[in-house]
Amino acid sequence: MKVVLFCGGLGMRMREDAASAPKPMAMIGDRPLLWHVMRYYAHFGHTEFILCLGYGAAAVKDYFLHYDETLSNDFTLSMGGRDVRLFSSDITDWNITFIDTGLHATIGERLMRVREYVEDDPLFLANYADTLTDAPLPKLIERFRAGTEVASLLAVPVQSTHHVIDIGERDQVSRVHPIRDLMQWENGGYFILRPEIFSVLRTNEDLVPHAFERLLPGRRLLAQRYTGFWRAADTFKDRAELEDLYRSGRCPWMLWDANRNGLRPVPVVSR
Repeated sequence: MKVVLFCGGLGMRMREDAASAPKPMAMIGDRPLLWHVMRYYAHFGHTEFILCLGYGAAAVKDYFLHYDETLSNDFTLSMGGRDVRLFSSDITDWNITFIDTGLHATIGERLMRVREYVEDDPLFLANYADTLTDAPLPKLIERFRAGTEVASLLAVPVQSTHHVIDIGERDQVSRVHPIRDLMQWENGGYFILRPEIFSVLRTNEDLVPHAFERLLPGRRLLAQRYTGFWRAADTFKDRAELEDLYRSGRCPWMLWDANRNGLRPVPVVSR
């Protein structure tokens, strides 16, 4: 199944240490965020990628054109470095299409510009290039395939670390509790789409909320709630936290690496 990844945003909130690189190219360990997202999909057998490029397109292209398999795979070096025998490979079976979708395009417009690559498929996947999860993708696809909705999104608990307060009489605070306790849900990406999505996309509008709002009257938008691991790297702080997880060896999203994902059970998606 094809995977469309939106890689062209400016990422202004995460440019403290990388003034020129696009946000998906921020490093987690030895690989960029984008690679981690792609590796997640490849783990489940989805290796045909369409990258919607914009800001920092050259950095993305250059990375894959000069990809070094030795950074994340064991190997034997001989003949003074002239011969390298890899024990495994990351991207040998990947098919990556690089499409310039504009510097200032919305997510919806970027999707419209790659329509020709996915519109003949019964289903395709799409996602932001900077969110990580250990969600059971085959189960998400199976549930969506069995229904009639046009789009599915991963719904995750609100990630804010802020607190909300209950205010009683005379403006006295009666309770302080985390926003997460409210069990509100936010869009976590990891979209599954049918080609009918293109009928509700418009120029100068976005996928969320504009196109998705047009699906609501017919109940054609499915939310798949998930309470397991999910992180968005929206800020430098977010990226630093992911880097800390990587350095500690606790990386739930790295399902392809038993040494780092902890082999813990994956929570069940709600039905």
